[in-house]
Amino acid sequence: MEQTVKVILASGSPRRRELFGQIGIEFTVIKSDAEEMITKTVPEEVVMELAMQKAAAVKEQLSEADFSCKETLIVGADTIVVSEGKILGKPRDEKDARKILMSLSGKEHSVFTGVRGIYVDQNGKIDEEKSFCFAEETVVIMYPFLKEEAEAYIRTKEPMDKAGAYGIQGKGAVLVKEIRGDYNNVVGFPLAAFFRLGCQKNFFRL
Repeated sequence: MEQTVKVILASGSPRRRELFGQIGIEFTVIKSDAEEMITKTVPEEVVMELAMQKAAAVKEQLSEADFSCKETLIVGADTIVVSEGKILGKPRDEKDARKILMSLSGKEHSVFTGVRGIYVDQNGKIDEEKSFCFAEETVVIMYPFLKEEAEAYIRTKEPMDKAGAYGIQGKGAVLVKEIRGDYNNVVGFPLAAFFRLGCQKNFFRL
């Protein structure tokens, strides 16, 4: 794969780093220090708003000199789980993780990821025509499971840093019956949609 821009991933997520590496995107990580502020209520708008905040915060952390060598794409992303109209974030503690997991047992929920790409030229100026923002939804159907199963899963510590309190790419895979949509979106980033959009804007080539 070829890429024509320097890519900065505005996320500390190891899962997003792995997905970028999976398709050969060369990137650096600068974690956003933005304080998340939600003013929207529609899930797609919520994740896009948060992704925009993260990418914008990283842009503000950099100076014009950081962009002088090459055009840059700053990528912010945020993922939420929505079940029965409620947004489920990362669990606060094990009790909260148990509550979240049991609310998902045997039911359908949606995972939304918002992606914001800020294109910055070599003068450090944002080009909105080449920038973008979108959201992807994947529907997940869980097997029914017992409280004891949820507690055993929580003891692995895997749920504690994940929206919806489970990781489909890890031990949480055994809880998932079916998905409709992009698997990688549930992991934390809609890789195919991002790559294809990047190809349309001539950032990437196969």
